[in-house]
Amino acid sequence: MAIPVDDSRYWRPGPGSGTSFCLRTNPTDGVDGAAYGYANMGPYDGGQAELLRVPYADFNLLELPPGTEHENDFTMLSDIFPTGWHGTELAGMRPGDRVAVFGAGPVGLMAAHSAMIRGASEVFVVDKERDRLDLAGKIGATPVDFSQADPAEQILDATGGRGADCGVEAVGYQAHDPSGDEHPELVLDNLVKVVRSTGGIGVVGVYVPSDPGAATAAAKEGRVAFDYGTFFSKGQRMGTGQCPVMRYNRQLRDLIVTGRAQPSFLVSHELPLDRAAEGYDHFDRREAGWTKVLLRPRR
Repeated sequence: MAIPVDDSRYWRPGPGSGTSFCLRTNPTDGVDGAAYGYANMGPYDGGQAELLRVPYADFNLLELPPGTEHENDFTMLSDIFPTGWHGTELAGMRPGDRVAVFGAGPVGLMAAHSAMIRGASEVFVVDKERDRLDLAGKIGATPVDFSQADPAEQILDATGGRGADCGVEAVGYQAHDPSGDEHPELVLDNLVKVVRSTGGIGVVGVYVPSDPGAATAAAKEGRVAFDYGTFFSKGQRMGTGQCPVMRYNRQLRDLIVTGRAQPSFLVSHELPLDRAAEGYDHFDRREAGWTKVLLRPRR
């Protein structure tokens, strides 16, 4: 999504701004920014197709080195790796920080991977799915199973009561407790509890302006009542918003090429495009081992 450098109507770089909030590419009233296949994000059909058009291709396309050595890693540059990195950026993470990541889906695992690359002293990853927690452990993070005990208390106990320096919300408003009940505020409350005073929280989990199927009347209108009083009294800060992929993908590409990053550790299955529905079904039911599926169109 292009941002002409000589046009003052467009956002300048800063956490949460940039290409993800371009004012020109989305004709949907009141919505800035555009994306493939994302709700209300413009007339750009999803990228899981044999062919697609690339708007502003001279700006949006990223040049990759020849060959197929890092093909699966590079695939993660389209969204998931930059989004995880963005979560740590929004949280204001610095080298040596303890980082708490809530959610061990693809975005959360990429946030943990990013935190490790950026020099975190310790990364806690909270989830309840065993295969996801195992992946977190394999990249050097500390798995936290919230079905066993309160996750914030587990992290506070592990850090001598100090908690994390910053945290990443990679779950969104459809957060569930161990029994399966939906609580839109659950992860935000946990992060407010576990992040130290003046620490940062980066929110890359999805929250929407409205959802008729949400768990509460307020959430149906996009209103989530979290522990703002404690958030305020602890002097914490929060960053949110769609990832500006173009801000990060060139540097992340080079981290892949030099061997510093390997986001393809997520990939559990590779399927042809005509088996996409099958892959979605396995992933949606949280079947063990279905952590990330790559779909390959015909060549």
